[in-house]
Amino acid sequence: MNILVIGSGGREHALCWKIAQSNLVDKIFCVPGNGGISEIAELVSIKLDDIKGLINFVKENKIDFTIVGPEAPLVIGIVDEFTKLGLKIFGPAKKAVQLEASKVFAKELMKKTGVPTADFEVFDNSQKAIAYLKEKNTFPIVIKADGLCAGKGVIITGSFDDAKVAIKQIMEDRIFGDAGDRIIIEECLLGEEASIIVFSDGETIIPLATSQDHKRIFDNDKGPNTGGMGAYSPTGLITEELEKEIMRKIIIPVIDEMKKEINSYKGVLYAGIMVTEKGPFVLEFNVRFGDPETQAILPRLKSDLVEVLIAGSKGTLDKIKLEWDKGSCVSIVVSSGGYPGTFETGKEITGLEKLKEEKNVAVFHAGTKKQGNKIFTSSGRVLNVTALGDTIQDARKKAYSAIEKIYFEGMYFRRDIGFRELKRRLINV
Repeated sequence: MNILVIGSGGREHALCWKIAQSNLVDKIFCVPGNGGISEIAELVSIKLDDIKGLINFVKENKIDFTIVGPEAPLVIGIVDEFTKLGLKIFGPAKKAVQLEASKVFAKELMKKTGVPTADFEVFDNSQKAIAYLKEKNTFPIVIKADGLCAGKGVIITGSFDDAKVAIKQIMEDRIFGDAGDRIIIEECLLGEEASIIVFSDGETIIPLATSQDHKRIFDNDKGPNTGGMGAYSPTGLITEELEKEIMRKIIIPVIDEMKKEINSYKGVLYAGIMVTEKGPFVLEFNVRFGDPETQAILPRLKSDLVEVLIAGSKGTLDKIKLEWDKGSCVSIVVSSGGYPGTFETGKEITGLEKLKEEKNVAVFHAGTKKQGNKIFTSSGRVLNVTALGDTIQDARKKAYSAIEKIYFEGMYFRRDIGFRELKRRLINV
């Protein structure tokens, strides 16, 4: 089979890495890819919003199956366009993508189906939103831009003045562009977050291994939100009993409702869950593999990922049973200095060659480009240094040891990835 992977981040590198292990695969192409992906796939220079160009490439190169990593192509309906032409692709239809593309759509669907989520109000006028805040006078409170913001459209505010500033930034200053046409103001849930990701073919739902992301830039979950600074799998926060509750109260009702709306939900559904004293509540939905959770989950998957994705698109997931490595995986993001604010790119990365033969260690490139035989930084999140171990402390030790062999000017990483799990197991960080 010829496989096309769409995307350029660490998630897509992890997907290509796992796909390359399948006996079903002859060749992998990636649009547009990155410096690390170039070593296992042929990179193709097509813009992610050029659906016509992607279709022509798939036809001309006899691509048997396409896998979409990021949300942008899904939002503009790539799955619908491919499906019309009989081209095999894995991902949800455009209408289902609203679960991620519009936080308002997702919140209203959850309210309709009784899925537990924070109480909320929707506003399309900044002055009305501010007046509501003044009347409510309950803090902390969460301000969310409605549309896609690369994981950065959520602001937790601790006072009326902070919340007022956030509303004006989103709706008047347009720091998130058109995503600020509407905002959600919702209660701030207290608890601990985890990521639940499932495969769905519209009828059968198969959960992936549990994971936990670290969104804040600094240790101890301090500082502004990022696209994710690291993840680990599994997490002891999600017990078998709690996972069943999440499936029953959240995942199944949402997919059943999408079946009513669009006949079938095929693809990945990601639920960001806040585990509170009152049980699990939904923070957000994504309609694709999580990033950086995928980089911590896929190394533990022993099953053939290509077989699973094909079954998901054909409606035969009932014949699939996933097998997992019983150990732990830790994936640590190495970012450019200054991220998620202003940062420089074009810094040469050294030391990567030393890790290629290291057992149970993989480096997934998130923002790199290859020039000649050298690799340079090209984005805020640069690398996902990932390691498998029998225990989380073993995996962490390997991952952090691997990072010490890498260097580029200004590189930054958190030194406490997995700290909540260590505390849960009463292990010193």
